[in-house]
Amino acid sequence: MAGINPQAIKELRERTQAGMSDCKNALVEADGDMEKAVEIILKKGLAKSAKRAGAVASEGEVRASVSPDKRAATLVEVNIQTDFSARSDEFKNFVGDVLCLAEAAPLGADLKNSELRGKKVSDVIVDLTARIGEKVDIRRWDRAEVPAGKSGLAHAYVHLGGKIGVVLALETENDAVAQHAEVLKFADETAMQIAAMNPVALVREDISDEAKAKQKEIFEGQLREDPKPKPESAWPKIIEGKFNKWFSEVTLTEQESVVVPGNTIDKLRQAAEKAAGGSVKIVRFVRFERGEGIEKPQGPDFASEVAKMAGG
Repeated sequence: MAGINPQAIKELRERTQAGMSDCKNALVEADGDMEKAVEIILKKGLAKSAKRAGAVASEGEVRASVSPDKRAATLVEVNIQTDFSARSDEFKNFVGDVLCLAEAAPLGADLKNSELRGKKVSDVIVDLTARIGEKVDIRRWDRAEVPAGKSGLAHAYVHLGGKIGVVLALETENDAVAQHAEVLKFADETAMQIAAMNPVALVREDISDEAKAKQKEIFEGQLREDPKPKPESAWPKIIEGKFNKWFSEVTLTEQESVVVPGNTIDKLRQAAEKAAGGSVKIVRFVRFERGEGIEKPQGPDFASEVAKMAGG
């Protein structure tokens, strides 16, 4: 068909920032008429959608749920560009849909390839982006589960209206221990601890050798810069002490409880074990903080904006 060739598709894409296939379809619908194709793209909201897709979505919501049998807790983070739109019913309903998909999905699955009411989720996202006018993205999801064949419970906690979410799983000696009031309290308080203190690992053995080596370099640098330097023969003992302090800050089991000061999380676990009359073990935890790690673009300063408006 005249007017529909790679060059025309490229031109339409550059003018609208819509996807290649959308540009081709619009040209077909417009019988090769470029201006009409642009109008079709705009009417369908595809230009707006594609343009927004390049924006940064760092607001949104972290949401969690626990399965009816209390053996699995699921956590999702769905992002959008502004806090205002994050509060809209349309966005919140979509977060709920995503959480339902995650609850049923195998761990590690790409939810964008799933189906939602007969439509591919990636296409639902494009439609939602076009309607709201802001980029929407399913950033990540995860799950904490009681090991198969074991007793235990999963727990979820969401803080600050969806800013921080935590899921964790405990393995217990039997079902009675899992249902004991002190164990339930321990699960809830530990989830709050994770939300507040952001541990990087469950136990010190989970921290990689690479991370430990980097931390050792930091400690050695501190010793070299000390105004009153210690002899290098004393460094190993000093560094060992620094590591123990560091472990108490970054590993969950060694952190001091924010709920019960003076006690580590592991001591509280032992107390829960004693009260329930059976073993309690933290199997896994996951913590999401909305937008963490997303680099937000820095806008131009006020002087630059004024110069731009003045034509400078």
